[in-house]
Amino acid sequence: MAFFALRLFQKSSQSIFSKNMKKLLFLLLWSGAALAQDKSLLWEISSNGLTKPSYVYGTIHLICPKDYFLTDATKKAITDCEQVYLELDMDDPALMPKMQQMAFFKDGKKIKDYLTSDQYATLAAYFKQKGMNLDMMGGMKPLTLTSMMYMALLSCPPQSYEMVFAQMASNTKKEVLGLETLEAQMGVFDSIPYQKQAEMLVVMAKDGEKSVKEFEKMVATYKAQDVEALLKLMDESEMDFDGYEELLLNNRNAAWIPVMQHAMQARPTFFAVGAAHLGGEKGVLQLLRKQGYTVRAVL
Repeated sequence: MAFFALRLFQKSSQSIFSKNMKKLLFLLLWSGAALAQDKSLLWEISSNGLTKPSYVYGTIHLICPKDYFLTDATKKAITDCEQVYLELDMDDPALMPKMQQMAFFKDGKKIKDYLTSDQYATLAAYFKQKGMNLDMMGGMKPLTLTSMMYMALLSCPPQSYEMVFAQMASNTKKEVLGLETLEAQMGVFDSIPYQKQAEMLVVMAKDGEKSVKEFEKMVATYKAQDVEALLKLMDESEMDFDGYEELLLNNRNAAWIPVMQHAMQARPTFFAVGAAHLGGEKGVLQLLRKQGYTVRAVL
């Protein structure tokens, strides 16, 4: 939308500026002035009946400590808010046991049941190269194995923004809550055919170097705080989720908005979600604007 507005401005300035000025201004206002230069991971949410602003922050779920950063503005936003919402309630003592239980197939299936013998051999060789035995982990769901593969791509003890925010909230006696339940989140991935997920693991394993470069590009884009580019990178990723974007992103974004509204009306809230959820016409930022909120980048 911002690119279209820019192209319209260029054409107008050449020959039909006055004729299309009203259309141009309307377009810019309708888009919430979310222009390309507004690159930020931290966004302030105000107006629409809120007495104090709330904030939404885009995270990357795994990152090396050398690439991790947290701005003073973000720290202040957490301090100014009275509660923290993550995708999941990270201080729920039942969360980890549930995660461990839901990491495995329930029906005795194994990952090899969804792959040809050659595909399984490729995947097993990849894990062996990383010092892991796929036969011993074969009962794990593709999502769990994907997480382990990304951990291997990092080649470092990973840093987690979610864990940092949960700890900051705990240190200041703020409540941590979740925008969705673990059951709902896992249900999204379980609705994608396991064979499709398993085949995407093989794609990653076949070209490990490409996967590393793709991940490095994602981290660089994240550090540039460009949420629109991050969304585009997800679309271009070799992890081919074509046809499942509604499940993975758009439907969840829409489901979060009523939860966010209720939370913000109760007290100033700091929200943190995966950065790919922020951008786009169906992203959290634009959905909040459509509900009447003023959403601006905190630069």
